[in-house]
Amino acid sequence: MSALSILAAGMVTAVGLDAPSSCAALRARLDGFCETRFAGPGGDWLIGAPVPLPRNWLGEKRLAHLAAGAIAELFEAVPGAAGQAALILCLPEEERPGRPLRDAAGLAARIGGIVGIPPRTRTQIVAHGRPSGLVALRQAGRMLAEGAADHVVVAGVDSYLTAPAIAHYQGKRRLLTAENANGFLPGEAAAAVLCGRTGAGLRLAGLGLAREKAFLYNGLDADGLDLPLRGDGMTEAYAQALGAAGVGLAQIDYRIADLIGEQYWFRQTALAALRLERGRSEFQDLWSPAESLGNVGAAVVPLMIGIALCAARKGYAGGDPVLIEASSDDGACGAAVFRAGAG
Repeated sequence: MSALSILAAGMVTAVGLDAPSSCAALRARLDGFCETRFAGPGGDWLIGAPVPLPRNWLGEKRLAHLAAGAIAELFEAVPGAAGQAALILCLPEEERPGRPLRDAAGLAARIGGIVGIPPRTRTQIVAHGRPSGLVALRQAGRMLAEGAADHVVVAGVDSYLTAPAIAHYQGKRRLLTAENANGFLPGEAAAAVLCGRTGAGLRLAGLGLAREKAFLYNGLDADGLDLPLRGDGMTEAYAQALGAAGVGLAQIDYRIADLIGEQYWFRQTALAALRLERGRSEFQDLWSPAESLGNVGAAVVPLMIGIALCAARKGYAGGDPVLIEASSDDGACGAAVFRAGAG
């Protein structure tokens, strides 16, 4: 595992326009849920978690301002990284229905223009939805190890609050409504973390990436039957991350997961824990930002890392180390173990 430390975090969410206010609201279990401009079943307004921006920007312009706010917060915390850090931008899957952008490179350029990132900045795009930030961590570790950059910004931005997305997920009965308890609330957010080789914050101790065969919409097996969910993908991601960190799941003090609300994701997480945990007797807490923010897609991994960083620095973390997990509708699974302190 390459040396990688998390030095700072930035957030723009439905409960706060910076990391301190967002984390304080999340800790207090406040939420950003309200009626949206989209109609739900029966004509009622759909509940979601929009970000209260000062202007009603739409589309890619809205995403750009969300992401720029989170990245600018990093550079305020570590001014020496401004103009020098490489950028890895985490975005929704290219094939996702209702994807809120068309041109990823154009979005990155627009973000750079707002924040003042030089055009020559090394920029990469990771478009894997919710687990994108974990893939980006691996890429950031390589860039730092190879000396390609002294700092790397891992930023994620996403929104499910678009008319095509609402229509698609409502048609699939995946949105949480009065008629459907097994669904998620659409949200939007941006979050960013600043990675360096060393520094006081969180140190990446282990990382795992895998794929679940029994993913949502997975179809049928060779016998024409639905593939049973056994949590193989998340179990493998956990095992890789824990092995690299040199700990067992019983030594993890708490977890943060992108449990967006549907039963599938809770079952996956529970199965991975049941298959790997041995010898633990005390309570292991499980945090999920979706309880306050809904489904924020590709922003969720930088968001969860930022939550863990704030909790460690303010002294209210569930312990040390922490495991962070994320997965996507197409079966991509990832997990990372972080330890507090200087890297």
